[in-house]
Amino acid sequence: MDENEAFTSKRRRAPSQKRSRERVEAILEAATGLIAETGSDAMRMSEVAERAGISIGSLYQYFPDKSAIIRTLAERYNADGRQCIESALDEVRDMAGLREAFGGLIDTYYGLFLAGPVMRDIWSGMQADKSLREVELLESRANGELLAAVLKRLKPGADPEMLARSAFLIMSLGESTMRLAISVDPDEGAALVETYKRMVLRELAEI
Repeated sequence: MDENEAFTSKRRRAPSQKRSRERVEAILEAATGLIAETGSDAMRMSEVAERAGISIGSLYQYFPDKSAIIRTLAERYNADGRQCIESALDEVRDMAGLREAFGGLIDTYYGLFLAGPVMRDIWSGMQADKSLREVELLESRANGELLAAVLKRLKPGADPEMLARSAFLIMSLGESTMRLAISVDPDEGAALVETYKRMVLRELAEI
């Protein structure tokens, strides 16, 4: 068992039965509501248990602490985002199509952050929690691999290691840009996202 597997095992008990799965969903729904209302910093495990309609002991059987709940929510948002990226890149057939698809993805992501208070809360606090920083890094690598696969298909003669590094950096900088954009005034945030988009599309044009 590697370090990530050990952390996941420690984090919460995997729901193997229908009732357990339903209980986990109720917990996550309760936590989502509380985060949307007051933010993750103010959320208390006792409040989550009360809103989910379970005892605090039952809650701890699935999630040992608040960080485990937030991490699970972050992983779910990331999975949705990864599916969005896969769908957008799946039909790309040339570099012009890649730039168009990627520019659209940037706009879509920023729109999701603006519309989702829970997603904003989790992302804005990621750097304060080591486990969430690990989630972000793993997600950057996974998304970078998706972009790198397209680049390698479109640029078979290019250095694959260079393409992989570029893709990883593009995705990592994108996540940092989104986190910065939602922490400042909306007008400034939109300008930062547009600047990132211009930089990335220029880089993709030069690869």
